[in-house]
Parts: sequence; structure tokens; C-alpha cells
Amino acid sequence: MAGTSYSVDISQAMTTTPATAADWLVIAPSILTIIGGSLCLVMRKNTSFQPKLALFFLGLLVLTTGALLMHVLKTGVVTMVMGNWLPPFGIAFTADPLGATLAFIASVVALCAGIYGAGTIDTSGRRYGFYPFLLFLMTGACGAFLTGDIFNMYVWFEVLLISSYGLLVLGNSRAQLDGAVKYGVLNLIGTNLFLIATGLLYGHLGTLNMADISMKLADAEPSGPVMTIGALYFLAFAMKAAAFPVNAWLPASYHTPSVAVSAIFAGLLTKVGVYALLRVMVMLMPVARAEMSEVIAWVAALTMLIGIIGALAQSDLRRLLGYLVISGIGSMLAGLAMGTPAAISGAIFYAVHSIIVMTALYLAAGVMASICGSNDLRKLGGLYGESPALAAVFLILAFAVAGLPPFSGFWPKLILVDAALETGWSWLAAAILVTGFLTSMAVGRVWIYAFWRGGPEGTADGTRIALNSGGTAVVTGQASGLASPAIWIPIGVLTALVILFGLAPEWLMNIAMRGAGGLIDPAGYFLSVFGGAA
Repeated sequence: MAGTSYSVDISQAMTTTPATAADWLVIAPSILTIIGGSLCLVMRKNTSFQPKLALFFLGLLVLTTGALLMHVLKTGVVTMVMGNWLPPFGIAFTADPLGATLAFIASVVALCAGIYGAGTIDTSGRRYGFYPFLLFLMTGACGAFLTGDIFNMYVWFEVLLISSYGLLVLGNSRAQLDGAVKYGVLNLIGTNLFLIATGLLYGHLGTLNMADISMKLADAEPSGPVMTIGALYFLAFAMKAAAFPVNAWLPASYHTPSVAVSAIFAGLLTKVGVYALLRVMVMLMPVARAEMSEVIAWVAALTMLIGIIGALAQSDLRRLLGYLVISGIGSMLAGLAMGTPAAISGAIFYAVHSIIVMTALYLAAGVMASICGSNDLRKLGGLYGESPALAAVFLILAFAVAGLPPFSGFWPKLILVDAALETGWSWLAAAILVTGFLTSMAVGRVWIYAFWRGGPEGTADGTRIALNSGGTAVVTGQASGLASPAIWIPIGVLTALVILFGLAPEWLMNIAMRGAGGLIDPAGYFLSVFGGAA
């Protein structure tokens, strides 16, 4: 009737209390990187100021994600829902120990890559988007780590992939364009599989909120729809993680861009795929993961072994490192296959270790190539005399990537092997150990060729090979100098983290255990998203 007023209770559909200041940390990484990337795009013509602006925002990103991690560890899972709508209607951002940890570590390596790029990316690379693409890449990565909505994970993947395409072709060389086509085609296939699986999941459950999906599938039977959706998700994310047999795009593309770009790709991109596998297969679809555990275990073992065999066969240093990235993905998938709290914590620990050590290895390889003028192992030599510090750094990183003590790679491999033996997966434990032994051979071969011997193949000790303007190899004598001292800052920081997490692993191990516990028993996740309604 006219003049009649109605009272509507919106508390059942919308939040009516303001979020605390600390809770805004969960969306701050995406906001910061969007603003920073946009400003760098506006300042693209000012190529001297642009790196300073980008590094300022990357530094803020590290501080923000670090504060978010501390907040999550102190208070528990944090959720913010967009537009005040209560979940599952509103789009949720949810930070738990796993997502917050990976967002923080990713921010650290992005800052390191940005600092390295300040000394190596030329004026053309800055003008055509290195720093804007890097910041937008972090928008996608942090969004994927912190989203609580499965469709928005797809959206953040798209932001990440579009930015990575821009970084991959930066320089416009024939090899980059060739690598970008292979990278783009296979990743687009994976993206379409992701979208198809998400559409089927929404049709089956009527929700896209991760907490709601997890609650509805917690006691589900291994029915046809559930297993089909689980298989599609596994294939899509395995392709993005570069797991066997859908990994051909990685060694075909990662060696083509600049070293700073290769380093952030090697450290970060495949780990976003691993994170998605852990989130979806362990927390959202545990029944599908359990039914597929045997298949996942075989994929893990083959990824480990074929990756390291590929590394042993390479004479190009950056291609070799690309195969090491693939081999490491197999170790993380082994933890997913076993599915126990210890195994999942080992996979999380290994992911953090791999982000750090693979980024550092690519940056160190860039310094090696800048001294010798080539990535060809046959044209490397005499680097110990040129830089004993570089020799020591590379040896530390080699020990770490092989899983040898006392560095960061030892502990996650120990956890995974122990978990495999305890759960009856002895053949998977053997695959991890064999892979570690072969990795020692692969990186040891690099160290012997590049550092131990006195000069490149076919030359006298104390000589090195560089490329002239025509691309022909010429002997040039003793190296005249090392790279800019500023380039050593990111390598030093990452190497220090490798040593720190090897000598004092308790902090990271505790976070990994909390992250695994939150995936296997997501009661805290539910409570954060739905409150008392959970």
C-alpha cells in the first residue's frame, strides 16, 4: 500500500559489520600491483625512473604479503567478501597459511627479478613493458594464491598468463616468438580444460565458492561426474605445472626470453599450477584425489625421471635448468599422490624451496653467460678463477636443487621419502632418491665444465669464448670483468634463504605443516568464510 514502509533484514545476505584494517591485507597485493603496473605503463617513456617506481611497488608487495602471512599465522584464516555479500553469493578472497606463504615467497622472488632486471633489461625492454608485465604477473599470481572462488582462480590465471606472454616475447627475436607460440598453445589448452571443468562443477553443485564446494563434496561418493571433473582439473593444472606428459612447452620456451624473465618464470609459473592442484585435489575434491592417487604417483615418478634425464642430455645451460624445473614438479606431485599430512607438507616445503632455488639458479646462469658470452656448456670454463664467489654460490644452489644437506632442498625430500616409506609407496621413495642422485650428476657436470676446468672446450686454460656481432664464437682471453655489483644483490638474498632454510628449517616446516593441515581438514577455512553458519 502507498505510504507503507517495510523493514528488510539484510543480515542474512550481506555483512553489516566493517572489516578490520588488518583484513584488508588479503586484497592489498592485487590492488598494489594493479596500481603499480598501471603507473609503470603510464611512465613507459621515462625508462630511467620506471625501474625505481616498479621496485618501490614490489618492495611494498613484499611488506604487504609478509604482514598478511604474519596476520594469518597469528589469527587464523582471513576472508573478505566483495560487495558485502555473504558467501557463497559474494566473491571471496581467503588467505590461509598455504596461500599467504606462497604469495610472500613469490613477492620476494619478483622483487629479486626486478632488481636483476634493473641491471640487465635494456631501454627497449623497459619501454615495451618489462616492469608493467612483471607487476601484472604478480597481480595474477597473488590473486590465484588468495582467491576463495574457483572461477576467479581461472580469471587470475588468465591475468598471469597474459602478462607472461608479454614478458616472453619482449625482445621480439625469432626464438622468442617460436617459444611463445608453443607456450601459448599448450597453456590455452590447459586454460580451456580448466574452464570446462569449472562449468561442469558449477552445473553439478550450483556454487563456485571453494569453501562451499569443499563442504558439499566432503562426503561425496566417487561418482561419474565427480571423477570426470577431478580428472579434468588434474589434467589442466598438470599442464600448467609442466608435469609429464604435458610438459613440452616449458623446455621449448623458458630459455628464450631475458634471464630476469626466465628466472621469474622458472620460480613462479609452474608453482601456481602446483598450488592449484593442492587446493583443488586435496581440499575441494579429496575423493577424486584418493581414487586417482595411483595415476598421480606414476605421473609424479615419470615427471621426476624424464625431467632429470632431459637435463643430463642438455649442453645448453638454460635448457638444462628448464628440465630441472620439470623434475622438481614431480617431487611435489609425489606428495599430492600420497595425500597424507606429512606428504602434503613436504610438497609445500618443496614448492617454497623450488621457487627460491630455481630463480637463483637462472640468475646465476645469467651472470655466467655474461662473463663467457654463451650458455653452451662447451663454451664455458675458467669461471672459478674469474669469480670464486660465483663458483661458491652455484655450488650451494647445486647442492640445494639436488636435495643434499645442509641446504633447503634436503628437508622436503627427506619428508617425502619418509612419508612414502611409511605409507607403503617404497617405489615412489626410490624414484625420489634416484632423481636426487641424477640431479647431483647434472648440476655437478655444469660445475665441472664451467668452474673447475681452466677454459672452454678446445682452448688453453685461462681463455674463454664470447660471441662476436655476427654470432660466431671467438676466443677472447681472460674475462675482463663481472656483471654489475647490483646484480649480485638478488642472487645473494636468494642464496642466503637457501642456506637459512637448510640450517634452520623449523619455521618453514611449521608453516608447511599448518598449510597441509588446512587443506586436509579445512574446518578453519570454513569458519572464516561462513562464520557460525559453517
